[in-house]
Amino acid sequence: MQVPAPFEYERATSVEHAIGLLERLGSEARLIAGGHSLLPMMKLRLANLEYVIDINDLHAELGYVRVGTDEVRIGAMTRHRELLESPELAALFPIFADAERVIADPVVRNRGTIGGSLCQADPSEDLTAVCTTLDATCVIRSSGGERVVSMSDFHRGPYETAVEHGQILTEVRIPVRPNGSSAYAKVERRAGDWAVTSVGAAVWMDGATISDARVGLAAVGPNTTGIPAISEALRGQAPSEDLYARAGAIAAESCSPMTDNRGTADYKRHLADELTRRTLRSAVERIQAGIAGDLPHERNN
Repeated sequence: MQVPAPFEYERATSVEHAIGLLERLGSEARLIAGGHSLLPMMKLRLANLEYVIDINDLHAELGYVRVGTDEVRIGAMTRHRELLESPELAALFPIFADAERVIADPVVRNRGTIGGSLCQADPSEDLTAVCTTLDATCVIRSSGGERVVSMSDFHRGPYETAVEHGQILTEVRIPVRPNGSSAYAKVERRAGDWAVTSVGAAVWMDGATISDARVGLAAVGPNTTGIPAISEALRGQAPSEDLYARAGAIAAESCSPMTDNRGTADYKRHLADELTRRTLRSAVERIQAGIAGDLPHERNN
């Protein structure tokens, strides 16, 4: 049976307490929320820690979805299940429900958190692609105050983030823009598995033309950011299959997958192309059907 190396356990009662523990215990201390990423690494001795700081009691402080006029704020301790079941997120950003339905299983979704997912910074992780697609920003707190960073700055590379020693991710902020919608699609070997390839897309329209669009990829290279070439290609254009095909080709060219036990690099590029087409098409169809990222009182009018 695989078991972690011995470690000391602390339980934080507030954000300030957690930050204080991190500062006092040093670089060999790590935060744990759901634990579905950190504990397996500890069992395999890929992570050997002296201290584990349990932050589950912070859910009351950091477990929320707050909808404002210009942005949605999601606390870092918000569980996957809460994201899946949030009517506000379903109305504004359908991409969340799309992604959460294919993340792991109910046991993991009941405990895992958005903050834990983003801080793991796994290139195959679903919510990283979702937040990249929606142009989210991350709030990082330390004893010296807060700073807000973009997703491209938050993820510095595989399994590496902008959260430094003595700091904690507290919130994710997503801008609310009218006349938009989003979608997510994933190919996996079995239900709940890491992605072979996954794609998120968000589209905003001005009448019959696309005013802006973003695409985020997962599992096809290092942590992805929004692909500017796709945004440039779609702006000012009327939705069409030819346009989706052009975006798919750009996505395939922009990623850098590796051949592994989930598939060949060529297969993953093919999926990046096809899933980009599908998610863009779905996002546009949702706008046209009234399932859009408008403000709640404007929806379906």
